[in-house]
Amino acid sequence: MPPKSTTSRARSAERAPTATEGRPPLVVVESPTKARTIRAFLPKNYRVAASMGHVRDLPESAAEIPPSLKKKPWARLGVNVERDFEPLYVVPAAKRKVVRELKKLLDGAGRLIIATDEDREGESIGWHLVQVLGAAGKVPIERIVFHEITADAIRRALESPRGIDEHLVQAQETRRILDRLVGYELSPLLWKKIATRLSAGRVQSVAVRMLVDRERERRAFRSATYWDLTAELEKPGAPPAFAATLVEVDGQRVATGRDFDAQGQPRPGVRVLDEAAAHALAERLREVEWRVEAVDEKRVTRRPPLPFTTSTLQQEANRKLRWSAQQTMRVAQRLYEQGYITYMRTDSVHLAAEAVDAIRGAIAARYGREFLPARPRHYKTKTRGAQEAHEAIRPAGTEMKTAQELGLSGPEAALYDLIWKRTVACQMAEAQLVQATATIVAGDARFRATGRRIAFPGFFRAYVEGSDDPDAALEDREEPLPPLAAGDALALRDLQPQAHRTEPPPRYTDASLVKALEEKGIGRPSTYATIIDTIVQRGYAERRRNQLVPTFVAFAVTELLERHFPELVDTEFTARMEEVLDEIARGRADRLAYLRRFYFGEGGLKAQVERGEATIDPREASTIVLPDLPQVRVRIGRHGPYLEAERNGTVLRASLPENLPPADLTPERAEELLAQAGSEGSRLLGHDAEGRPVYVLRGPFGPYLQRGDGRKPERVSLPPGWDPATVTLERALALLALPRELGRHPETGETVRVGVGRYGPYVAVGDRYVGLPPDRDPLAVTLEEAVALLAAGRRAVAPLRVLGPHPQTGQEVAVYRGRYGPYVKHGSVNATLPRGVDPQAITLEEALELLAAKEARGPTAARRTTRKTRG
Repeated sequence: MPPKSTTSRARSAERAPTATEGRPPLVVVESPTKARTIRAFLPKNYRVAASMGHVRDLPESAAEIPPSLKKKPWARLGVNVERDFEPLYVVPAAKRKVVRELKKLLDGAGRLIIATDEDREGESIGWHLVQVLGAAGKVPIERIVFHEITADAIRRALESPRGIDEHLVQAQETRRILDRLVGYELSPLLWKKIATRLSAGRVQSVAVRMLVDRERERRAFRSATYWDLTAELEKPGAPPAFAATLVEVDGQRVATGRDFDAQGQPRPGVRVLDEAAAHALAERLREVEWRVEAVDEKRVTRRPPLPFTTSTLQQEANRKLRWSAQQTMRVAQRLYEQGYITYMRTDSVHLAAEAVDAIRGAIAARYGREFLPARPRHYKTKTRGAQEAHEAIRPAGTEMKTAQELGLSGPEAALYDLIWKRTVACQMAEAQLVQATATIVAGDARFRATGRRIAFPGFFRAYVEGSDDPDAALEDREEPLPPLAAGDALALRDLQPQAHRTEPPPRYTDASLVKALEEKGIGRPSTYATIIDTIVQRGYAERRRNQLVPTFVAFAVTELLERHFPELVDTEFTARMEEVLDEIARGRADRLAYLRRFYFGEGGLKAQVERGEATIDPREASTIVLPDLPQVRVRIGRHGPYLEAERNGTVLRASLPENLPPADLTPERAEELLAQAGSEGSRLLGHDAEGRPVYVLRGPFGPYLQRGDGRKPERVSLPPGWDPATVTLERALALLALPRELGRHPETGETVRVGVGRYGPYVAVGDRYVGLPPDRDPLAVTLEEAVALLAAGRRAVAPLRVLGPHPQTGQEVAVYRGRYGPYVKHGSVNATLPRGVDPQAITLEEALELLAAKEARGPTAARRTTRKTRG
């Protein structure tokens, strides 16, 4: 737990024994890159070291929990909920060397200067460093913060150090505890009720629900088709030709896409043209006169965009560069640590006065003073829950060099260029556009033509949102009409009916999901990239053409949480949690009271999980009922989602294609998949003596038998030659009963058995396995046949090459040809040859290295490899 007064403790440390005077200060940052960059701006006698991120955290696995605590009921959480939610902090094995080295450096230091990032996480890393290094009382401790790595920023930070901010540390620790409680309490419940390897998260689960809700909207959406006419017109003697679109017929407005609801129904009062009516109207209008009825021009001002925050940078990089939020943050982190941009985790749009002066100077020098507004622009953040603790993201320093001038290349150059252009544009003059609208009459129909020209490009000269090239974007925005006036006669060059379909609401992209999360106050800028990355890694969504497409697993998990943990996937509830954390950071809220209420309170997390354990039916939880498919169920199985339905007294199951989005599972597609499964023999065969159902099914790896339902049904693959369409219940039960004993081996007396494994039917004696030939039925094989197969299999396993004796054991080291490629073998240890290594050219020394690497991974890896090469 953070001390009650970290700041006062830091002050007392400043009065540490004078024995430290004269020793060099030790500055600790998070990364080696940041350490190298900051070293250039520090006095020569300063030492700089990197903590490599967090030096300690809550345990990630049972192996990290101290043996004395493993039997405690709260140990699996890593948080002692029985003792005021005291966190159990451990130094991971990977960080022990880092800590040892930092302690050695501290022993020779006169001061410890914590220079970690200036957000809550950076404050938390600094606090943990002080605790782990035992610095308090040894040396004076100072905390410095800076939003850019420049000489001036470092100098100012060194001149005004402070202590560790206890409130920021408490807020970050509370966030970490909340995330741990939600994740470690709910995730095991999902494993038991739906499928293994699933996870829940305080913010993650809300984001998944947003993806699912959008997919539900797409499922419920009904497309509508409508027609209109597009005319190509020309004013005689005043080219070029221009386009006009039908807007009205006989005084009635013609329907556009905006006039249809989600069910494909038009709003009252609009005229919906079908194909026949559109073609008939076109034929009639080709014979009438066309003239201009009215022309309207108006001047429009476009204000420049705000400078980048974390979320808007992620959104624009996704639109322009097609990057994920995680990729954007990785590149931005490198740019910051190398001193090229200001701190990249911020929700503020504020710019320092010296930065504004530098930007205006760059505008005047590069574009001319006419592109400068009379006064500097000052922006205020309006995002819900914004902290405004830092500046906006901008080029570091005051020189405003371009990516080319800095010598940047690759992703760093692309992102820096985006930041540079946006920063410059935010201080430029407005763009002035002239928009023209011409109303054109043809018989009883009215058409509209629009044009646009740029009177003054303003900030467009540097930056156009959504476009990589400002100059090209300016040309795209120039769509002028020829000079037109009321009464002008027009020549019809072409008139074409055009069909349109209304589109469902678009799926979220990284950009639009980040924007939605920020608008709803869910999470914080520094968490968005990690949230989206986790959603994809956990199989809740897939990226397709820049879209985040939720999976059926996401549907099942969301439905379970909505039914049994509604608050945890409620956007307002989650946003209020963020507000509480903000209040803790400001010292205005009691963290302990909030944690007690959240976890132990009436209807708190602990009670909800216990109730869920007792009441949630796994079969129900792993079943998705789609409103438009009332007779078909989508179920989550071990091998993925599948359809289940009863047809003519037979239960059919059909695996769902991996690339089928939930919104695209139409009733027609479902019936097609079920019909295909029925023709391939997938069906309920009957029940065993205990009443458990027995199915023959087709999965991603071929047909198989299954006995029982729920989380752990018995399964066995159908052997070669078994037709799923004709397999009987009797033969299915016999196959499910394998392995069976055939008798004793005549030479060794060991039991000979037959079974079906993950690689097909086999016969075995002891730990030796030999695969059955495809024409042998595992239910009919005899002891004599099995003994012959085992003998033949033993003779057949001959090495490709004998490399020589092992230097330690004297046993033979040889190269073999296995089912998964060539491998080297010594005793019971097998090591697969890396791709590209010629089994005829590998040396004994190279083989020994591969075997040593395999043995270093432990006996589990060796046994796993041995199993793979049997038979």
